[in-house]
Amino acid sequence: MNLRFLIPTLCLAMPIANPAATITSEPWGETSNGGNVRLFTLRNSGGMEARIMNYGGILVSLTAPDKEGKMADVVLGFDTLAPYLEKNPFFGCITGRYANRIGGAAFSIDGTEYKVTANSGENHIHGGKVGFDKQLWQATPRELSDGVSLELRYTSAAGEEGFPGKLDCTVTYTLNNQNELVLDYKAETDAPTVVNLTNHSYFNLGGEGSGTILDHELQVNATTFTPTDDKLITTGEIAPVADTPLDFITAHRIGERIEVDCKPLIQGQGYDHNFVVPGTGLRSAATARDPASGRTLEVLTTEPGIQLYTANHLKGVAGKDGHVYEARHAFCLETQHYPDSPNKPKFPSAVLRPGQTYHTTTVLRFSAH
Repeated sequence: MNLRFLIPTLCLAMPIANPAATITSEPWGETSNGGNVRLFTLRNSGGMEARIMNYGGILVSLTAPDKEGKMADVVLGFDTLAPYLEKNPFFGCITGRYANRIGGAAFSIDGTEYKVTANSGENHIHGGKVGFDKQLWQATPRELSDGVSLELRYTSAAGEEGFPGKLDCTVTYTLNNQNELVLDYKAETDAPTVVNLTNHSYFNLGGEGSGTILDHELQVNATTFTPTDDKLITTGEIAPVADTPLDFITAHRIGERIEVDCKPLIQGQGYDHNFVVPGTGLRSAATARDPASGRTLEVLTTEPGIQLYTANHLKGVAGKDGHVYEARHAFCLETQHYPDSPNKPKFPSAVLRPGQTYHTTTVLRFSAH
């Protein structure tokens, strides 16, 4: 028998295994003070990719398949490092020490008042002028049995942006072979402080640059939300969503009621609201779907709240591939402790003390149908 001809036939008949998940990195420029920025590409066995840089822990791109298997980048952002180093809408970054707002840019722990950076009028937002989104994180890539991960570490010095205590932070992005991007946050402190970390990605499930998300369908597993004043600082109340445009207990088009003349939507110029996620442990908080592509994003979290923001303030932002981003070209679903929790004793506490470990997990689960 002539094996020269038999071997290729046998090889063609054998099933081809799924490729292994991979993680690679490349230099991506320098910060203004000469810090080396690297861009890491995480790829799972199905071809889904997440690109993350160690500057700000920013999720630069994230591909997901549509109902026909076609991949598209579903997060807004930039093609190069330079625009991220300038003022931008917090595209894709880790926000901290305290994501969202702290009223009056001050809070007290054990009777001692701490004043933090006021960078939103008289209030504090997303960590201050030089928050975690503008820091260079130490990155460690890892290959796992079911995907790949990127561990990012940063130590925030006591007094940074006015926050007490040194804070040692670890944020791990894991892309698994089930098309889930898992974000795991941990922090420890040497003095009582407050901490509230999240990721600030802007999603468009039709693909970044594809226009409005007003036809996206959204369901939020929340019967209550935290009302705000005219400066978007929570009042301390927990109010029902029933009979308001914030009722997403069953799925609605995001644009279906966004122009309704009611106080919450007028205050936020659209949706910019924290929903109370019932229960504890890792559970489903919200699900968004683009009917045209079939892409679906389910957000699971251990956090008590989730902020829906419909990119109300984007205006003429030059993004990837020459695309221009406008208001309501994306939505954010930021898992979090409630806004201004340090000043609202009835809200779940955001205080972290020595000997404790802050630990939260959020899962971005993608599918298509």
